[in-house]
Amino acid sequence: MKLGVIGLGNMATAMIGGIVKAGVFAASDITGSDASANQRQKAEKDLGINTCEENADSIKGSDYVIIAVKPQIYADVLPQIKSSMNNDQVIISIAPGKTIAYLEDNLAAGAKIVRLMPNTPALVGEGCTGVCRNSRVSDEEFAFVHKMLSGFGKAYEVKESQMDAVVAVSGSSPAYVFMLIDAMADGAVAEGLDRATAINMAAQAVLGSAKMVLETGKHPGQLKDMVCSPAGTTIDAVAVLEEAGFRGAVIDAMEACAEKSRKI
Repeated sequence: MKLGVIGLGNMATAMIGGIVKAGVFAASDITGSDASANQRQKAEKDLGINTCEENADSIKGSDYVIIAVKPQIYADVLPQIKSSMNNDQVIISIAPGKTIAYLEDNLAAGAKIVRLMPNTPALVGEGCTGVCRNSRVSDEEFAFVHKMLSGFGKAYEVKESQMDAVVAVSGSSPAYVFMLIDAMADGAVAEGLDRATAINMAAQAVLGSAKMVLETGKHPGQLKDMVCSPAGTTIDAVAVLEEAGFRGAVIDAMEACAEKSRKI
């Protein structure tokens, strides 16, 4: 089988790297297109894939096609590939805001479409991806897409109506977490730790806490209560966060993110 990739930016190359590492596709069976010669050369050097300049060339002979360009240039890219498509190909889109209906209207009739929302931790093999499909994608094809996604993290099937929530809780959320780590490090520096140690300890604390949620199966609130000893240090810190509206700010931020996704 062959894989075509349109756009060779950071997300696309992270996905390709994971897919190749997992043995889902050999690098020699992947062709990526990009308008930038530098991006093409970098992908050839770093990933060992075939590259081309024209998007239509990247999908010829491909069984699966990943469209990994920004939402604002879909209007330019989709007409370029429409006439080169065939109905056996599975078209995979990663753009927020571009619905399955939009893709069906702008691609060849009868197109098999999968819509994804990955996130940047795919760069380190810990991505989180929401995925849905149209009715033309078979169970076997959808299972193969999940196999591809497992090469760079975890994938969760969702309804398309939930995809804007996925953008907020997964696609954009690494930015929130990075801000938290940065703020924790600032606080530790203010208390006397050197910057490098502060960042590493804050990041490890976030990593370990996330693993506890995933591996224990306990509710985050229950795990929080386990840290908060009576009259201890943690409950005082939690009280300050509550007073500052920490939870409400996070929820408001996610609502703003999802709303923007709906409007793209």
